[in-house]
Amino acid sequence: MDRRRFLAGSGTAALALGTRPGVAAPSKQRRMPKAMMKLGCQSAPTTDAHLKYLARYGVKHICGYPETSEGRVASTVDELSRMRDLAEKNGIEILCVGPPILTSSYIDREKHPAIMLAQSPERDRDIEQIQTLIRNCAQVGLPSIKYNMSILGVLRSGRAPGRGDASYSQWKLAEAKPKTPLTIAGHVDADAFWERITYFLDKVIPVANEYKIRMACHPQDPGVPPAGYQGVDRVLGTVDGLKKFVSIRESEYHGLNFCQGTVSEMLADPGKEIFDVIRYFGTRKKIFNVHFRNIRGHRDDFIEVYPDEGDVDMWKAIHVYKEVGYPYMLMPDHVPQAESDPHGLQSFAYCYGYIRGLIQAVQSQDA
Repeated sequence: MDRRRFLAGSGTAALALGTRPGVAAPSKQRRMPKAMMKLGCQSAPTTDAHLKYLARYGVKHICGYPETSEGRVASTVDELSRMRDLAEKNGIEILCVGPPILTSSYIDREKHPAIMLAQSPERDRDIEQIQTLIRNCAQVGLPSIKYNMSILGVLRSGRAPGRGDASYSQWKLAEAKPKTPLTIAGHVDADAFWERITYFLDKVIPVANEYKIRMACHPQDPGVPPAGYQGVDRVLGTVDGLKKFVSIRESEYHGLNFCQGTVSEMLADPGKEIFDVIRYFGTRKKIFNVHFRNIRGHRDDFIEVYPDEGDVDMWKAIHVYKEVGYPYMLMPDHVPQAESDPHGLQSFAYCYGYIRGLIQAVQSQDA
């Protein structure tokens, strides 16, 4: 048989089995769980115009950003209810809330830095506001809150040319030059960082348990060497660090806003290693959201690309999420940019279609 006929036959057989060439069909002896993941998004703002844009591309579940009165951290029940009702009018369900604190912002620009700076009594007041937000979300029926425990924000060293007129965000540690030797946080070694994380979790997770609200923490993007960057050791920038994190205050409501892209950035060979990392946290039910994005490269040297052109096989990845019974959102994140698409709406729309297609394909295997 010539090569073309062989490849065509292989592809046809694979499709008949509900797989693709090069991906093994699930064993008939092992009953796979049904695919329960949902297409989602965490892009802002949660306005009527943006909700209609999301609905246009089949996004029915999102992380929402409520309007919060100036100076407060916790949105009121009325503010959360208005956001929920506006989303529902557009056929969208809010599965997660993003507060105006503990974001991925750079600490020198953060309006509420006390928790990450270990500044008392301010951090206790901010933590009390997070506790109030948990209670208010429970009252409104919003099941999850996402947050970051970051001082340096998202580190990147520049941009690289992509396909067409797109450009990709890039991190090359060897070429990175911080604007200042230190941030306002000064030197923060691993012990100090873990103390701040544990202090927060000790006060917040018991309230999350009581009100049954999932607290989803984003990894630190990207990881840096143990000696740190700008004086900071990013303890949530390694897989071992994330394992330690979820073991503190063990709870079904304490887990990860699992950024597949960021976790891939932690690995020496993400195209091979990422799947077992998904399995580790997925089988333990510690994945509450997924940023379903791809990179090209590896730890300390990578670019963020469209999902179909990176080093991670996204078809294989979505099968692993199905394998572990992951039931929440798969969301695009950090999309490529272009001058003709300054807000990334075209890139996001492309990613929605890509993710929606993968979800429908993997769900068709349940029939």
